[in-house]
Amino acid sequence: MNTFAPDSLALNRKLPLWYQVSQSLRASILGRSPDAPLRLPTEDALAAHYGVSVLTMRQALKELETEGLISRHRRRGTFIEPSAQRGAPVRLLGSVDAIVAQQSGMSSTLLEHGPVPVPAELAEYFPGCQEVTEFCRLRGDEETGEPTNHARNYVRPDVAAKIDPADLERWPMTKVLRDAVGVRISRITDTVEARLADPETARLLEVPLLSPILHYTGITYDEAGQAVDVARIRYRGDRFSFTVTLDAH
Repeated sequence: MNTFAPDSLALNRKLPLWYQVSQSLRASILGRSPDAPLRLPTEDALAAHYGVSVLTMRQALKELETEGLISRHRRRGTFIEPSAQRGAPVRLLGSVDAIVAQQSGMSSTLLEHGPVPVPAELAEYFPGCQEVTEFCRLRGDEETGEPTNHARNYVRPDVAAKIDPADLERWPMTKVLRDAVGVRISRITDTVEARLADPETARLLEVPLLSPILHYTGITYDEAGQAVDVARIRYRGDRFSFTVTLDAH
């Protein structure tokens, strides 16, 4: 039987190791793909994966068992509870102009860009593509220069070839796709989740490791119904809020 593969974790020796491991494994469980295996690796394998003792690993697993996220069975192993699912997504309706307005008003630095293999978890959005073009940007407050979010966009190659990288330091990706490239956007699907800052995010956003962040995923579709861009943006929890206004009429 295949086993669930948790995310890696750089440990902070100033925090209890069992707590860091339990929170990392908890985030992996709640953020897993629908087809991910339910069986966890053995205690020894998990301890080796995280670089901690088996005793520390047992304490972390006990915490998750208390939360009802996992169940442990003698001789059979440890399993993710099928009911341990992320909350049902809230679907909102709005205009592309509203999304562009929300993304504007920040300074933006293009850190790197170029072709990369399609991430396995994004393959469903780019059928037939072996590669996509990744654009990595760090965005911040225009007045203070303080970093507020780190964005990675994965763009279909034929569309990415038409993007002037300089435009991404002036405009949001949505505006570049629509106004500079000429993509006729039909819809954008957004998901916002609470997560903990991994080492790369903590470094770029200048926050402590495991700080709360908001993880945004936005999928942009053209008028043919094809995904042209998948955005993954990590926002500092202390600098970003998510507000929804619903018209009751």
